[in-house]
Amino acid sequence: MTIYNFGSINLDHVYQVDHFVRPGETMASESYQCLLGGKGANQSAALAKAGADVKHVGAVHTVDKQVLRQLQEIGVDTALVAQLDMPTGHAIIQINKSAENSIILYPGANHCLTEAQVDEVLKKTSEGDWVLLQNETNLVDYVARQAKSKSLKVAYNPAPMNVEMTKPLLSSIDLLIVNEVEAMDLVAVSSIEEAVEAMPKHYPDLAVLMTLGSDGVRYFDKDVDLYVPAFSVDAIDTTAAGDTFIGFSMAALFNGQSIEDAIKQGCAASAICVTRIGALAAIPELEEVTTFMSHQQ
Repeated sequence: MTIYNFGSINLDHVYQVDHFVRPGETMASESYQCLLGGKGANQSAALAKAGADVKHVGAVHTVDKQVLRQLQEIGVDTALVAQLDMPTGHAIIQINKSAENSIILYPGANHCLTEAQVDEVLKKTSEGDWVLLQNETNLVDYVARQAKSKSLKVAYNPAPMNVEMTKPLLSSIDLLIVNEVEAMDLVAVSSIEEAVEAMPKHYPDLAVLMTLGSDGVRYFDKDVDLYVPAFSVDAIDTTAAGDTFIGFSMAALFNGQSIEDAIKQGCAASAICVTRIGALAAIPELEEVTTFMSHQQ
């Protein structure tokens, strides 16, 4: 079974500054890092580290071959990533003394997927394969519809959330991965319990993984309602926690584990991730996750 992740690839340019730059001001930064990120790349990295067969579908600039090499070294198949004469998606991130951030995001090549590219990729799929989507690329609706027409399973993490864009797609989705606020917004309710009750009524064929931050994860569909608590750790950076959870829980599920065990693996990986600084670099290896879980017994 292969997961085709149609996802973003970003370069995050991170500047540590005394304060956010003001209009007309020129200021030297105290440090600078260029980090590989984007929800798509993070999720592909987590899937690969968890042992899944993941093929990333996206686009980068022709000069950014080191981005592809970095993903390849983790175990991500990048043969389906287009190399274009368009800047790789990137973010300019200022972080001030209070750990607040100010971000300018440029989608770049992430919004240059074409229907022809999508069609060519989907021709390579086989029965039992999955498609994974987020909201950081273009053609999300097209990919979902085409994948469903080929009887592929589709998982969708609609982040950043756009309710009006997301709702029409849900009939093409098999597994929806959202946090509690996103779930409530999709069915216009004000509590988690109302969302758990309403979503199966509106979308009876949809399974939902609802992340609850430090409170854990709720999984539900029309027949099942399951809660898995989070592991207690001292969190210092939650940047890639959600992406790590998605990668490790999906990989476990596709490797034949029960939904409860898959969620536990995702929660364990996420718990390790939040104890580290960074995004993709904070995603643990499967061996680390297995060891962590053995110590929680």
